[in-house]
Amino acid sequence: MENKDDEVKKSQVVEARARNISHNVRCTECGSQSIEDSQADIAILLRKLIRDEIRSGKNDKEIYKKLEEDYGETVLYAPKFDLQTAALWLSPLLVAGAAAGVWGYKKHRQKTNVHIMALNLVRGVPLTAKEKETMLDLLTPPPPQGANPSSLWNRWRGR
Repeated sequence: MENKDDEVKKSQVVEARARNISHNVRCTECGSQSIEDSQADIAILLRKLIRDEIRSGKNDKEIYKKLEEDYGETVLYAPKFDLQTAALWLSPLLVAGAAAGVWGYKKHRQKTNVHIMALNLVRGVPLTAKEKETMLDLLTPPPPQGANPSSLWNRWRGR
């Protein structure tokens, strides 16, 4: 009885590992589906190959390597990081860096424009309506938020 339970557990482990690997392998015929989701002939053969490799004692890394050698790097959903895929992996950082650079440049330019507007005011050069609005926004302090004496008095009295 215990031997049968061990066989059942072993087959469940094999099945779970096979499904996990199959979810990370692209169907070479479909392209957009994993071999776990595809019903193409090649997907069925690849699933059987993965199960056979697991039963022969290979670990997941060895199975991925064999699939990559036999079918090319595109069969795996997660390409490895190397010189050819560096642009793919680093593009989010490049986009974020470019966005931060543009934001910083605009902030710097806004400060520079404020200084130029202030110099123009001192020199007597008239400002445009947009420049006046910008200067008023920058020079007018924001109103205090709920800290006036009457509201404090009302809170203390319990109203």
